[in-house]
Amino acid sequence: MKTKLILSILFSLAVSLFAGVGLAAPLAVSAWIPVTILFIMQFIPMGSSGIAMSGVYREVWTGAVKEELSTLQNATFLEGIEDYSRYVSSAGDEMQVIHLVYMGVLPEVLINNTTYPIPEQVLGEEDIPIPLDKYQTKPTPITDDELYALSYDKIATVKGKHTKAINISKFQKAIHAIAPANSSNSKMPVLLTTGEDDGTGRKRLVIADILSLKKKADALQIPYEGRRLVLCEDHINDLLLVYQNFKDQYYNYTSGKIANLFSFAVFEYSGNPYYNATRKVKLAFGAVPEAGDQKASIFFSMERVVRANGWTKMYYSEAKTDPANQRNLVNFRHNALVLPTQEDGRGAIISANV
Repeated sequence: MKTKLILSILFSLAVSLFAGVGLAAPLAVSAWIPVTILFIMQFIPMGSSGIAMSGVYREVWTGAVKEELSTLQNATFLEGIEDYSRYVSSAGDEMQVIHLVYMGVLPEVLINNTTYPIPEQVLGEEDIPIPLDKYQTKPTPITDDELYALSYDKIATVKGKHTKAINISKFQKAIHAIAPANSSNSKMPVLLTTGEDDGTGRKRLVIADILSLKKKADALQIPYEGRRLVLCEDHINDLLLVYQNFKDQYYNYTSGKIANLFSFAVFEYSGNPYYNATRKVKLAFGAVPEAGDQKASIFFSMERVVRANGWTKMYYSEAKTDPANQRNLVNFRHNALVLPTQEDGRGAIISANV
């Protein structure tokens, strides 16, 4: 490598002498002036390759940033759900609660009535206050030294990571809120899988389990339109392993969605909640699952779920306001909700323990 470097310097000197002598006459200056200038310039990096830097090691800064991959952002099961964001945004950025009115009784229909006057029937109203969740990220410090030294826009990258983190938390909180708390309500069926042991002490999901859920939904007269089944990754893999028809229709390359199954619009999400499989009780949001706790697939009717996004605020303090540390701080606050409106029209299929 030393020999190559010496040869490179000698070549640069020869080029400088040849070009410098040629420039000296028209410029009416001593030949040593352009020769010296040209020789020095060849060792100053210019653009991506310099002029004659062959044999000299250089570092290339791409400016590209690789971030953590996560399927937890994929939450298409929320698409199309009734959106009340307009009510939140019109009330100001401090609005924390919206109110819905539920009228759960249908008027009675008389057939071939002969009695008059027709009796009155009052349709009761119920106020449903729905609080928005508040999501806040922890502040990220960015020093001025980093801003000047790095080859990429760190503030923009950090903003993107904060947004991604909030979305992941929001989607996980959404499916957790939709899932029934336990099996005590007959209007929200909670079933257990009945398949074979997958080798870990968990019973696989089988088609018969989804049919059982369909029968429960039919008996509750839940409308076919708007039935959604969000399968966890364990249950998706169970079906792919055993059922060739499901495998063939698993992904619709035209729509980009999983094919429908037994009146359910099927979605896949890896952030579904855990249940105590023995007691059929949902774990608290953020709780760490223990032995015997299993993930569940979640069913819901779109008529029983609403969503709303409130304001998003970015908080940013500049380094010039922090002379001791000379660092910038950035974090975000976002208000949002995805919640069921009534205690019916939802359900779950939990992986049973062997």
